[in-house]
Amino acid sequence: MSSRFELIAFDADDTLWHNEIVFQSTHKRFVSLLEKYHEPEWILERLFATEIQNLKHFGYGIKGFTLSMIETAVELTEGRVSGKEIQYIVEMGRDMLAHPVELLEGAKEVVEEIAGSHPIMLLTKGDLLDQETKLARSGLGDLFSDIEIVSEKNVDTYAAVLERQKVHPEKFLMVGNSIKSDIIPVLEAGGEAVYIPYKTTWAHEQVPEKEVKQHQFTRLGSIQELPPWLGG
Repeated sequence: MSSRFELIAFDADDTLWHNEIVFQSTHKRFVSLLEKYHEPEWILERLFATEIQNLKHFGYGIKGFTLSMIETAVELTEGRVSGKEIQYIVEMGRDMLAHPVELLEGAKEVVEEIAGSHPIMLLTKGDLLDQETKLARSGLGDLFSDIEIVSEKNVDTYAAVLERQKVHPEKFLMVGNSIKSDIIPVLEAGGEAVYIPYKTTWAHEQVPEKEVKQHQFTRLGSIQELPPWLGG
C-alpha cells in the first residue's frame, strides 16, 4: 500500500459500525408515544431543534439525546407527560446504549488489512463512555495505535490531534462518513480525507452542495474500496 500517509484515522459511527439507524428506530418509538398530542413531522422537528440547542450543554451521544427527548416531551405535552411516559423515554435511551454493535460489511477486514501496513487511529466524537463501550464490543480496539474521542470535530481539533501525534498535515488521512465533521475541517487543516457516505445522514451533519463543491476530496462507494485506493 501507499506509504505517503504516516497516519490514517477512522471515524467510528456509520463509518465502521451502524449508528444512525438506531436513532431512527428510536425516533419512531418517540413519535408513537406523542402522536396523540401532535403530528409526527412536528414532533421530529421540535426534537431536532431541542437536540441542536442542547449540544452545547450535553454534547453528542445517546445520553444527551435522551435528555432532549424528555425535554421535548414536556414541551409538546405542555407538562402533561406522565411519569410512566418519562420512564419509557429513559428505557428508550437504555435500549440504545445496549444495542448490539453491528459492523458495516467488510469493516473488520479492511481495518485489519490497513493496520498491517499503516499506523491507524480511531478518531470519533460523542460520549466517552458510550464510544469506549462500543469500541470494546466491536472487536476492533486492539487494531488501533491510538484512540481519541472528542467533543467536536473542527479545524482546531484536527490541528491538536496532528500536533499530539507529531504528524505533518499532508501525511494525515481521515476516513469518515460526514462531510461536515470528517472531511471539510481535515482539508482546512491541511490533511487529506476520504468520504464514504452512509445510507442516511443526520440533518446536523449535512452540508449544502454548494459548499461541498468548494473542496476536493476522494469519495468511495464503500469501506471495502479503501485498500485498493490506498494501493493505487
